[in-house]
Amino acid sequence: RNAIDIQAPRPKRTREERLEAASKGLQVHVVGLSIHHAQVEVREKLAVPECDWNKASNEIIASGAIAEAAVLSTCNRFEVYYAASNPREAMAAVTKYLSQRGDLPVSLLRKNLFMLSGDDAVWHIMRVAGGLDSLIVGEGQILSQVRQCHLHSIEEDGCGGKVLSRLLNNAVAAGKRVRSETAISKGSVSISSAAVELSEMLSVQDLQLPFSEARLAVVGAGKMTRLLITHLASRGLEKITIVNRSMKSPQDLAEQFPDVEIEIKLMDDLWDVIGRSDIVYTATSSVDYIVDKNSLEENGLAGGKPLMLVDISVPRNVGEDCKEVPSVHAYNVDDLKAVVARNTAMRQKEMIEAENLLKEESASFIGWRESLSAIPTINQLQERANKFRQEEMKKATRKLGHLNDKEMEAVERLSRGIVNKMLHGPMAHLRKSESVEGKQATLKELSAMFRLEEDDKKNGRRRRR
Repeated sequence: RNAIDIQAPRPKRTREERLEAASKGLQVHVVGLSIHHAQVEVREKLAVPECDWNKASNEIIASGAIAEAAVLSTCNRFEVYYAASNPREAMAAVTKYLSQRGDLPVSLLRKNLFMLSGDDAVWHIMRVAGGLDSLIVGEGQILSQVRQCHLHSIEEDGCGGKVLSRLLNNAVAAGKRVRSETAISKGSVSISSAAVELSEMLSVQDLQLPFSEARLAVVGAGKMTRLLITHLASRGLEKITIVNRSMKSPQDLAEQFPDVEIEIKLMDDLWDVIGRSDIVYTATSSVDYIVDKNSLEENGLAGGKPLMLVDISVPRNVGEDCKEVPSVHAYNVDDLKAVVARNTAMRQKEMIEAENLLKEESASFIGWRESLSAIPTINQLQERANKFRQEEMKKATRKLGHLNDKEMEAVERLSRGIVNKMLHGPMAHLRKSESVEGKQATLKELSAMFRLEEDDKKNGRRRRR
C-alpha cells in the first residue's frame, strides 16, 4: 500500500467536548464500496485488515474536516462512517484519503463509490447490520463485523465520538432484533455457505462429477475456512485437505471438527494438493495471487483433468486470468450472485418484516440525534432565566438590607427554585422523544417565545466589537 501524507492524530476529546460537538449539528454520512456498486479489483485496493481499522479512522479525521470516523472493511464492502458539520468539505477529505490509500484516480473512485448522508446513512447501516444489504440476505457474519466496528470505535485510539458510537451501537441492537424476531437468517447465511452452494450446484457441469465424490482442499485456515468446513460438514463432508503457512491453525480446526478427516499440508505442498484435488477453495489474507495462469501452466495443470477454483478472499487469491486456462473453472465472490438470487427470492417476505423493525430502530436514533439540537436552546433558556433572576435579585437587595446572610441565602434559594420549576415544563418538553418535525417546531416556538434569537444577535454584536 502507498504511504499516505497524513498529519498526526489529534488528541482524544473529553466527554464534554464530544457532547458540545454533537450538539453543534454533526450529521452522519457514509461513503464506500460494496459488492453492489464496485468491482472486486477496486474493492481489494482499499481493503483494510481489522487490526488497522482505527489507524485508518485516525488518518481520516486528521485533516480536521471530520469530527468522528469508523471504518468497516470486509470481503464484500469497504465503508467509512463519519460525522461532520460541513458535508462538502468532509466528502472532499474522505475522497482524497481513499484516492491516496488505494492509488486510484478520483475519477475512477467516484464511479465506484456510493455516498449517503443524514437519514439515508442511518438507514444504510441499519440494513447492513440487519443483513439486508449483504450478498447473502440475512447472513450473520456482518452483524459480528458491525459489532467489531462499534467496539473499535470506542477504544482508546478509536474515533467514534458521541454520535457515531451511538449509531453503531443502535445498528448492532437492530441487527440482533431482526435475527431474533424474523426468520431472515434461516438457511445459508454467509459467503462461505454461498461458496459451498455454488460449487455443489456447478460440480456436475464443470467437473462431470457429483459434489459428494469431489476431492476438496482449502488454502488458508482462518475464520472463513472454519465457516466453510462447518457448511461442508452439514452436507456430509468426510475428508478435506487444508494448506496453510503454519500447522497451529489447521490443527485447531482438526480439533473443532473431530468427525471430519482433515489432512494438513504446508505451502510447500500447495501444487501437489491442487494437482490431486477437484475443488480448491482459497481463503487467505494474502495481498498477492496464490494461483494464476502462469503458475497453473508451470505446474502442468492446464488442459488436464477439470479443476474448480472458488476464491472467497478479498484481496483475491486467484488471478482473473485463470479463467483462460483450459479445463480450469475459476470463481470469486462476485460470482456468488447466482446463489444470492435464489436465497433472496426465498426471503422476500422476511425482508419486509425485517425492514419494518429496522425503521423503528432508525427512527429511534434519528429522534435521539435531533434531541441533541435542543442542548443549545436549553442552555440559552437557562442562561436567560438566570440573568433575569440575578437582575431582579440585585434590585430587591437594596430593599432587603435588613436581612442577615442566612436569610439572604434563603431568598437566593427561593428565587432559583422558582426559576427551575418554571423552566422544568419547557425543558422536559424539549427533551421528550417525538418526531423530528415536532422537535424542530418546538425549538422554534420556544426560541420565539423567550426571544432567544435576540440574545444570540446581541452576543454576536458584542463579539464583533
